[in-house]
Amino acid sequence: QVQLVESGGGLVQAGGSLRLSCAASGRAFSSYAMGWFRQAPGKGREFVAAISFTGGSTYYADSVKGRFTISRDNAKNTVYLQMNSLKPEDTAVYYCAAGLWVGVFPAEYKYWGQGTQVTVSS
Repeated sequence: QVQLVESGGGLVQAGGSLRLSCAASGRAFSSYAMGWFRQAPGKGREFVAAISFTGGSTYYADSVKGRFTISRDNAKNTVYLQMNSLKPEDTAVYYCAAGLWVGVFPAEYKYWGQGTQVTVSS
């Protein structure tokens, strides 16, 4: 069982930056691949980024490639999402998730956090 708690969301102007954190409690954080997803009002949950168990491999949605960076610190049981050059279309609730392998679909992840709101004003 893994519990995930996101933090770091907020309101930012277009072009600004935010850093999201996801703290995990429970066993064997380093045994899980981690992902970030987002969900805007009226839309489905969308893949943003994912990272392998050791952090050696990372994956990004085309819409955020070059602007967002996912990283993890297994000693701190935490995964991060650094978001730069934010756009109004990045506005959504952002969720972190833990799974047994790296995937781009929500169904591939077993544990989810409660989400943190990111709002980007134009």
